[in-house]
Amino acid sequence: MGKLKEKYLKQGIAEYAKRLSKFCKFKIVEVADEKAPEKLSEAEMIKVKEIEGERILSKVKDKEYVYALAILGQERSSEGLAQEIQSLGTYGHSDITFIIGGSLGLSEAVLKRADTEISFGRFTLPHQLMRLVLTEQIYRSFMINAGSPYHK
Repeated sequence: MGKLKEKYLKQGIAEYAKRLSKFCKFKIVEVADEKAPEKLSEAEMIKVKEIEGERILSKVKDKEYVYALAILGQERSSEGLAQEIQSLGTYGHSDITFIIGGSLGLSEAVLKRADTEISFGRFTLPHQLMRLVLTEQIYRSFMINAGSPYHK
């Protein structure tokens, strides 16, 4: 969700994307976030998430295996995520999509479409920073699967 503005985050993500190019076709798809006032009612929050969810789902193909990043999702270790990614590739799910929601989270429709929900802990992180953290963890997964000492 949203455009990445901070130069230092763009640089970090670009570095990991370059490293990932040895292992996979890595692509980031940005979807516009819905403009909303700072204070929203519960109904307004749901509406914003629904609009953003429609934008997200319009970019997701049926064959993709989808990880939704959600604070209540299942936490994994780096090794666990690496094993999942390797297993998905082995069993015909080579198109893997990770979805990071906007500041209000993900809509019910996106969560229903997801094959699994993943959490990076109970911390709340800006979605721009989460993009960098996720990109690094995807790279780390490939390095673990390659037997690289990067993970140590």
